[in-house]
Amino acid sequence: MSRLIRTIDLNSDLGEGFGRWELGDDEALLAIVTSANVACGFHAGDPTIMRRTCETAVARGVAIGAQVGYRDLAGFGRRFIEVPPGDLADEIVYQIGALDAFARLAGGRVSYVKPHGALYNAIVHHEVQAAAVVAAVRAYDPSLPVLGLPGSAWLRMAEAAGLTPIGEFFADRAYTPEGTLVPRGRPGAVLHDAEEVARRCLRVAQGDPVEAVDGTPLSLRAASICVHGDSPDPVPMARKVREALAASGFEIVSFAGEARPR
Repeated sequence: MSRLIRTIDLNSDLGEGFGRWELGDDEALLAIVTSANVACGFHAGDPTIMRRTCETAVARGVAIGAQVGYRDLAGFGRRFIEVPPGDLADEIVYQIGALDAFARLAGGRVSYVKPHGALYNAIVHHEVQAAAVVAAVRAYDPSLPVLGLPGSAWLRMAEAAGLTPIGEFFADRAYTPEGTLVPRGRPGAVLHDAEEVARRCLRVAQGDPVEAVDGTPLSLRAASICVHGDSPDPVPMARKVREALAASGFEIVSFAGEARPR
């Protein structure tokens, strides 16, 4: 009788520098995670960073995802923008295509799509913008899986449109009792204890509930865990999460496979 192998993906937001400004340790994280959410130049990233990040991801066998967001370099994509749906769809296609060009030059291709920051949080409930992002992904490549918050309008509408929805859990973020992220400006929104973070990630991977910010048990079904690259000490935290999962018998693999070939 064959043993059932449990799998989980680790993803991280990478390539989020711009020009001479650097953020996080992409080299180290690309040795830990299995999926790379690469900034596409709207909230962060530039052509040189995008190309370098794709090259490293392909070399490490890490799946490349387009992390799309609002056109908001100054605000790092963390400010809501009321973009007309047609314009938003075009901007999403533009970002996926730009990153896909560099991924292909590196010998891979974009394997999934994940919204960033304010756009990610907006389309949990904002159905007009969620529909625009869904339309953009379908127009570019309907075979691309999409990452998002479990229970969000974004994933629900993506599934209804024939896309493959992938629920994710944020390793270092607190959750409300409703299953949404606690806004970053509120106390306790970002978790810093690597041991606690690893325990929470293991519980989610095993299908067990975790505590919301008010102590309420919260069940979140997730096939991917996000370890933020811009958190305090992200590399030790990401390593601790991976070690805890591996020690409990999980195989750490991307839901999208390795860096997808051309």
